[in-house]
Amino acid sequence: MSAATAAPTPAAVLSPMLQRLAAERATGALMRDRGTLYLADGKVVHAESPATPGIDVLLTRGGSLHREGWWDAVAQAGAGQRVGRYLVDSGRVPGGALELCHLGALYDAAFFALAPTRTPARFRYGVAHWIGPVRPVPVDAVQRETLRRRELLDRIWPEAVTDSAPLVRTGRPADSPVPPRQRRVLERVDGARTATDIAQELGRSAFHTLVDLRRLAAAGLVAAVRETAGPPTAGRITLPEVTADPDVALLRRLRDALEAL
Repeated sequence: MSAATAAPTPAAVLSPMLQRLAAERATGALMRDRGTLYLADGKVVHAESPATPGIDVLLTRGGSLHREGWWDAVAQAGAGQRVGRYLVDSGRVPGGALELCHLGALYDAAFFALAPTRTPARFRYGVAHWIGPVRPVPVDAVQRETLRRRELLDRIWPEAVTDSAPLVRTGRPADSPVPPRQRRVLERVDGARTATDIAQELGRSAFHTLVDLRRLAAAGLVAAVRETAGPPTAGRITLPEVTADPDVALLRRLRDALEAL
């Protein structure tokens, strides 16, 4: 068996149910706590998650398509589950641009959909997504990429709470200039927005937004808003608690050394 077709290692099997569905070449929708994976003949053809901007947001805010063009495609081809094909055939979106955007949305949503959960997954046979066929992705590839992304985030900054909690700026001066991409994310950190909120507002990949936020956390520039215990005392204002990890400087030096290598 070649390396390209070898079965994934046990550590890469994030969803045994998904693996079984791939083996039986199933078609339908696998619904999990944080998202849905759509399969056709055992391959992932689309994914959605409330934690990520959808392909419509990525196409329209990225400048590849006008909002009116998107809704026209949905109206004309949604019932026939051929929206993707219609966008290309009508000349609204080049085929390559659609494929890249679709793969980005698929991997982005799958990362969240395959997150650990105690909620049982459900599979509905025969269900298809209205975007239609674009480029199917093997289940093994989706699981490997999801695992790679988890490991990358942990290497950048081990505090996963920054992925879901509201975020606040620490007020600490940056040791070096913040790159423009991270600066756009930092500007939207206000003590109320989460990573998902920021990604939706920017119309960007939620995973890449997590990468930027964890880098900002590693640099000591942002932190998660911690919930305070108990009700606020009468006559007093309870402010968000921002904790400063005493090992931030060490982690930042380790990050810089790893990046240099």
